Amino acid sequence: MGPSPTDPRHLAGIVDRWVGRPVLVVGDAMLDEWRFAISTRLCREAPAPVLALDHRQIAAGGAANTAVNLAALGARPLLVAPIGVDPIGDQVARCLHQAGVQDRMVAQPGARTPVKRRLIAADQILLREDEGDLFGTRPAATERLLAAIAASTEQIRLGPATGPAGPDRPDLVICDYGLGGLAEPVRRWLIDNRHRYGTVALDAHDLRQWAGLRPTVITPSIAEAALAVGHAVPDHHRTDAARSLLPRLRAATGSEVVAVTLDVDGAVVDDGHGPAHHSPTTPVPASRAVGAGDAYLAALTLAVSVGAAGPAAAELAQRAAALTVRDIGTCVCHRETLLATLTDAGTDPADLVDQVRTARAAGARIVFTNGCFDVLHRGHVTYLAEAAALGDLLIVAVNSDDSVRRLKGPDRPVNPVEDRVAVLTALTCVDHVVTFEEDSPAALIERIRPDVYVKGGDYPPEMVPEAPLVRRLGGEVHILGYVADRSTSAIIDRIRAEHVDVRGGT
Repeated sequence: MGPSPTDPRHLAGIVDRWVGRPVLVVGDAMLDEWRFAISTRLCREAPAPVLALDHRQIAAGGAANTAVNLAALGARPLLVAPIGVDPIGDQVARCLHQAGVQDRMVAQPGARTPVKRRLIAADQILLREDEGDLFGTRPAATERLLAAIAASTEQIRLGPATGPAGPDRPDLVICDYGLGGLAEPVRRWLIDNRHRYGTVALDAHDLRQWAGLRPTVITPSIAEAALAVGHAVPDHHRTDAARSLLPRLRAATGSEVVAVTLDVDGAVVDDGHGPAHHSPTTPVPASRAVGAGDAYLAALTLAVSVGAAGPAAAELAQRAAALTVRDIGTCVCHRETLLATLTDAGTDPADLVDQVRTARAAGARIVFTNGCFDVLHRGHVTYLAEAAALGDLLIVAVNSDDSVRRLKGPDRPVNPVEDRVAVLTALTCVDHVVTFEEDSPAALIERIRPDVYVKGGDYPPEMVPEAPLVRRLGGEVHILGYVADRSTSAIIDRIRAEHVDVRGGT
């Protein structure tokens, strides 16, 4: 039996395979401007804060940010986009150059490059000002844009003059945000020339305008998905609603992989093989999520382009998006950062068996325990310290994300496996952390043959499913009591109750 599609080492292999992948990006480019201010007093003239500008940042936005993310993840993108003849357009070009993105942006006389200016104070967006548009696109400019798309398709397929050629057909990412850059003739050309491209990913505010494209990947929000199939936007139970939309979206668009993004609820992804995969995420302030969808789109497209299964592609895309929201600013995920979360996945089981063998030969007493360890709390820490005191080497086996979902439900885990592993590894009482995909650690117990197997609870040892196996292998079973009122479920229930109280005003 091979590795799970979402095993971190399997995911790392997918990331390695997409390096150098040629991708043509076509769509609406813009500039993101961030103005960071400090406020210490209120204005006399109005109930408003007085803001003092501290510093300013600019970044490529829209289709340009998708291209930046593709480059940061290790691909070889080329961006074709209409752009205004103005200083904002020049700044977009500089941002792309600094990120290592090739571009064939086509100047649009009379149009203004879109820019989104956000004013930030104390991690809060106080104001957003939108300026510019590309609705002034004229027939002559559209012809230049079509010529640039055709030429760029051939250019990126052949590869750089000093490097290897790409696949016979480059991949294509279309970013249509309704700003007018992709007029009807451009959409028609791309639909008619679909055969020139391998993987085609479509991120469009209105999927209905792309009928006939038959993309490989679509990434609508729940609102865009509902619009595409003529369904009302759900007010609640959005994950279930997204699942119900998947068959209709597939039929309406012909897409192979359908990913409905749900903001703070993660995404639901269906590749037509097996059940849809829900990849949860951790909610963050809106000021930290600008452009996270671009990182998601870039990683999902690259994973699908190298043959990753739906669950694996979904996990990589969600990880990429989650990694970008740690700081305020336009989100970009770098390949090295993504790989770091995948390689910090605990001790490899084969290496662990060798290390246990060496430690046992030196007289060490091996202690083994397992669990989800989601939302690590005082009860966990106390329990693990007591377990470590029963021997010389403590091994903690952690359920994978898929395993936790099967055991605890679709809303768990709260924290992804790489975070749970990292926190456990930081505890001084823990010597090794290893992950497992199954619902039971029986296979690991067989390989490690612990001297002591530890579980927490208030039940007798004979009620532990793994107890007979441990004893057959010559080990002991110890039950350690709970710390009163300390459990992950209780903490989550308390947080949810307080959230309801705050929103409901009770």
